[in-house]
Amino acid sequence: MTLTRMRIGQMDCPTEETLLRKRLGSLPCVSDMRFDLMRRVLSVIHAEGTQDQVLAGVRAVGMTPEVLAGQAPVTARPADKPRWKLLAMAGVLAALAEIAHFAGLPAAVPAALAIAAVLACGLNTYRKGWIAVRNGNLNINALMSIAVTGAAVIGQWPEAAMVMFLFNVAEQIEARSLDRARNAVRGLLDLAPPNATRRQADGTWIEVPAAELAAGDVVRVRPGERIAADGVVTAGRSSVDQSAITGESMPADKTTGDPVYAATVNAEGSFEYRVTAAAQDTTLARIIHAVEQAAASRAPMQRFIDRFSRVYTPAVVVIAVLAACVPPLLWGQPWAEAIYRALALLIIACPCALVISTPVSIVSGLTAASRRGILIKGGVYLENGRKLRWVAFDKTGTLTHGKPALTELRGIDGDGVDLGLVASLAARSDHPVSRAIALGHGGGPLREVADFTALPGRGIRGRIDGRQYHLGNRRLMREQGWDTPALTAALEGLEAQGKTAVAFCDNNGAIAVAAVADTVRAESRAAIENLHALGVRTLMLSGDNMAAVGAIASELGISDARGDQLPQDKLAALEAHTRDGLVGMVGDGINDAPALARADIGFAMGAAGTGTAIETADVALMDDDPRKIAEFVALSRATHRVLVQNIVLALGIKAVFLVLALSGLATLWMAVFADVGTSLLVVANGLRLLKPRIAGRTGQRYGQKPAASSAAGTATATAAGATTASAADRTNESKSLLTRSTSQ
Repeated sequence: MTLTRMRIGQMDCPTEETLLRKRLGSLPCVSDMRFDLMRRVLSVIHAEGTQDQVLAGVRAVGMTPEVLAGQAPVTARPADKPRWKLLAMAGVLAALAEIAHFAGLPAAVPAALAIAAVLACGLNTYRKGWIAVRNGNLNINALMSIAVTGAAVIGQWPEAAMVMFLFNVAEQIEARSLDRARNAVRGLLDLAPPNATRRQADGTWIEVPAAELAAGDVVRVRPGERIAADGVVTAGRSSVDQSAITGESMPADKTTGDPVYAATVNAEGSFEYRVTAAAQDTTLARIIHAVEQAAASRAPMQRFIDRFSRVYTPAVVVIAVLAACVPPLLWGQPWAEAIYRALALLIIACPCALVISTPVSIVSGLTAASRRGILIKGGVYLENGRKLRWVAFDKTGTLTHGKPALTELRGIDGDGVDLGLVASLAARSDHPVSRAIALGHGGGPLREVADFTALPGRGIRGRIDGRQYHLGNRRLMREQGWDTPALTAALEGLEAQGKTAVAFCDNNGAIAVAAVADTVRAESRAAIENLHALGVRTLMLSGDNMAAVGAIASELGISDARGDQLPQDKLAALEAHTRDGLVGMVGDGINDAPALARADIGFAMGAAGTGTAIETADVALMDDDPRKIAEFVALSRATHRVLVQNIVLALGIKAVFLVLALSGLATLWMAVFADVGTSLLVVANGLRLLKPRIAGRTGQRYGQKPAASSAAGTATATAAGATTASAADRTNESKSLLTRSTSQ
């Protein structure tokens, strides 16, 4: 089996999808199809060597396929420009036909004007309608063609012309509205610059197309320029606006060895970087491809609507036939009046507004999330996010920095302590506790240390300015006879807070105690408060000791916390909470894989530039900001509200006009507005998701309530530095369409 992707310019409505699905589905060589109406892309799984048959099938329904190479990101192209001059002429002719009819001119005059109007704007509708009927499908073009022809047959020439004109105008307006949703995704690819300045082998610099960059190339970036490819800084320093990738508005400082991403903006200084990924493999390209796949997949609501529409349209057509035949046969109603009523029903019957309402809303929600650095891998996760009742967090690297830092240094007798003295001794050791103390000094000048000695399992010692000092644990204190009640109380007090405590001593005993701990991210408190404000409870699962876990949980206000957790323990803890509803899991390491796989929605932290996380996570947070989980939940709820509104609008308006048509009060004009007008309403409503309701840094968007505490966004501890969390290594990696099809 092989996969062929093609762009089809005419495929922008569920009616075209139905035609293609029926035509290609009848080919023995075709095993599966995926339709992306928003980008007009069709993916077909078929037997080797049968691509020509597939393309011929597409052409048979009057559409023109353009085969796409490989798996490169697809950008939607706008539909063909409408022939506005012919459309305007048709409108004038239709209006003249109405005037001629009301003026009492001979019937041939309005008839001739009406025919001219239909020829000016309706031939394409008739062509599409004939293709649909020939393939056994009653789409809106077929129904409209039947309605216009029927109106002409019963002598309603002016109305037939005006209905055809209004239908084509409304179709063009609807196409333009749908293009807005397509443009939202297309704009992601436009972020990447077309050219880059690359260093040649002889050391000269030359401007080349960004698509030609390969791994290993060295590129120079000037102030204000966009970065053309992912890479690592090799010379220079600057600050870079990474909002296009991570959603973080504050520029990030970059120096030698730091990663940079395609489509981000160099704010000030000039620097050089070595390309690590070609254009088609950049973080931006992976984001776009993930959004495209998510948009093409069918969300639960969309699958329900598809099933409903397959029953709805035939049912309304049957009602229209009965409305045309039963009243004249049973009650003697004039045939022209009954047929007119049935024609109005046929126009109303098309489920376009109902079917298009879901993908427009889903794509808008996915795009809004990606703009904020939240990459959602499918409509199912966007829909289900509103149902989350628990969110479980790994501690290290997720809520904390994942790196020990000096949190406290105080003298035993209450006097001040020279941090430089303690850091000078600690800097000679490579033990994590010693490194944290040395980093806490802030990089200032250190003193010379003589006779340095490592004391395995106890600590270190050395001579500074002729005086000997020790830095070590309680075992060293006991051996040296310095384990006084005051020192014991100080160390136990720090350890009760989940910190690692050591003592700094001279030959006379302990001078000071130092505490090292994995510090809380500044954003973690706000993340927990925002989730609680949304009614989502929180759980922390960590392999760290319970004292450390309890201290962090207490500081952040987490609902439930469990320490000493092995991977299987985390899995069991999630299982225990599933009875309350859907459970999410936020992690950054391979030890979280079983829990991430079991969770209803798995979140990967710090996924920027990490292909594994983007490919495997249900939701990838492109930076390390846990506050975005609340944004995701709030966006999911907003998307669900819009979906429900669209379905109520589509079904409600059609129900009203069906009643009006059956009672004889609906005209053909009204039927056109009921169909296409409803489509315009649901498209416009879905596009509202692209606009944030409230601009705020603590996740107060999409109508979310503010956090309860005024201290949101702060933490009591400070960190010496933060490390980017590694991406979660998920075991439930998603299979591609091709893999699924070939395995069947």
